[in-house]
Amino acid sequence: MLHITKAIIVEGAYDRQRVEEVCDAYCFATGGFDVFADKEKREFIRRLAKEKGIIVLTDSDRAGFAIRAHIKSIAGEGRVLHAYTPEIYGKERRKAKPSAEGKLGVEGMEPETLEEVLRPFAEGSAPPPSDPVTKRDLFELGLAGGRNSAGGRRRLCERLGIPSGISANALIEAINAIMTKKQFYRIVNSIKLDFTSE
Repeated sequence: MLHITKAIIVEGAYDRQRVEEVCDAYCFATGGFDVFADKEKREFIRRLAKEKGIIVLTDSDRAGFAIRAHIKSIAGEGRVLHAYTPEIYGKERRKAKPSAEGKLGVEGMEPETLEEVLRPFAEGSAPPPSDPVTKRDLFELGLAGGRNSAGGRRRLCERLGIPSGISANALIEAINAIMTKKQFYRIVNSIKLDFTSE
């Protein structure tokens, strides 16, 4: 079981149950879109971010990204990190049909997958990179500001198991959370020919 000292913010109670299977972190469920209207929840998240630091782990769909962005905006000066589940299509066991976008949410992730997603945030994991990936790196590699940049980022996200719908800035945060700059360049170079084939 992973030991994580930061609080993990998820959307729902089933997400929280799934996270608690793989780590001992304090996990807080927003109740989905309730966080937009519930002042007490917003204040609590702000306090968690300031006092403990938070890891935002929402579903990899439009709703999850909207909740993630809102949490980041209300955290104020607090410490906010982001963890992303891979885009896996399917249906959660307890639901009659798949989500609107057909992707599994946090509750639908296998424990091994969720553990892999959260491992970089566990106590004893590598410290933040001293030489992080930057927007300039994306630009120089053709992953930002170019004709095929979006397609290249999408392929990179697929390769890394990061949701393809995230912004370039969110992609940088995710990359720096899970790998070193050297590892990033190695992966990009291994798939670079694919970027130019669009």
